[in-house]
Amino acid sequence: MASVYLFNTSFGLKINPDQVVQEMINFMKADTRRDYKITIGTDSEKAPDKTADFVTAIVIHRVGNGGRYFWRRIDEVEKYHTLRDRIMQEVLISLDVAKVFLSSIKKFDVPHFDFEIHIDVGENGATKIMIQELVGMIRANNFEAKTKPYSYAASKVADRHV
Repeated sequence: MASVYLFNTSFGLKINPDQVVQEMINFMKADTRRDYKITIGTDSEKAPDKTADFVTAIVIHRVGNGGRYFWRRIDEVEKYHTLRDRIMQEVLISLDVAKVFLSSIKKFDVPHFDFEIHIDVGENGATKIMIQELVGMIRANNFEAKTKPYSYAASKVADRHV
């Protein structure tokens, strides 16, 4: 997985994207009888100067038995004048990470897993008018999309580190 950004573990360690993939594979292989779901989501926070911090989380859930997550922060110098622009950038970042991550993990023999991209938008609030467009973007890239209240990778995990 090629990237200039290091990911943080939930234990505070910084690891490169290839190490993230290896950690996730090791986690899945530790209990191959379980079902796994991998989710990617991005959340952001606008700074007073209209730039934004974006946090992307990769979550691996051992269904019914816990999980692990990895996250990275990108400080954007570009200005985001509207909420729409910032939410759109969140989705574009998640799509980029998903494509790179999946192309990397598919090189290995891994147990089956479900995959979703989580979007920090929901039926309540200012972002509700964007749901169809953003879900459409993700589905156009052949990924499953989840919105609030089911988008925990973005709205809970990434949000925790924004």
